[in-house]
Amino acid sequence: MDFRRILYSAGERIARITLNRPDKRNALDDTMVAELTAAMALASRDPAVKAVLLAANGPAFCSGADLAYLQKVSSADHEQNRVDSTRLATLYKTIYELRKPVVALVNGPALAGGCGLASVCDFVLASRERARFGYTEVHIGFLPAIVLLFLIKRVGEGRARELVLRGHMLNADEAQRAGLVSTVVPENELVESGEALLRELIEHNSATAMAMAKEMLAKLDGMTAAEGLDFAANMNAAARMTADCRKGVQAFLNKQQPEW
Repeated sequence: MDFRRILYSAGERIARITLNRPDKRNALDDTMVAELTAAMALASRDPAVKAVLLAANGPAFCSGADLAYLQKVSSADHEQNRVDSTRLATLYKTIYELRKPVVALVNGPALAGGCGLASVCDFVLASRERARFGYTEVHIGFLPAIVLLFLIKRVGEGRARELVLRGHMLNADEAQRAGLVSTVVPENELVESGEALLRELIEHNSATAMAMAKEMLAKLDGMTAAEGLDFAANMNAAARMTADCRKGVQAFLNKQQPEW
């Protein structure tokens, strides 16, 4: 598949997706959103891919929506804007529900929609020196409507209120304390740390178990306690019957490390 806004490659059980619009600070437009959605779907369907790495070329991770694009859609009617907004919602949902872990390497500013893009990933590794995070939409009369659902899941409603109503920027350490970032590392260790995390996920964890865990995380919210426990019991039973579980238990009994 040919891409104009991103780079895609797969090898060593990792799909590598790189935002490649550095001259525009990797800003999101309809083409970028469509290509990212397609790339995530491609990684999801590839049985040789076990984890996904999301990174960016240039000094910024993603500056949010392309301003020229925002200017264009601001003159569209409600239905046109609803259809366009649904495309972004589909991208976030695709990443959040992907049955493979997604690791984001945030090398620079991740603002507005770009902060949302990082927020829906499973792991966010950030450069201590250069990464910045913020839902800055309120400063231009906009709001982070689509990502808000996922943001509340990640950091809780109280912190989400602060982030979206103030629209202020956080450095990497502040973002980690807020719950947006998993790990903060020096800039020169960002790629190495991301690769180490990917190797850990690939070499030590069952793909089936991670996929089922992500399915539960996506579906449990909104269930009653009774519904959640019933769902969990069914998932627990299903997990016990997988080939990976049988392999893992047998390796444990033999005091061996299973090869995943």
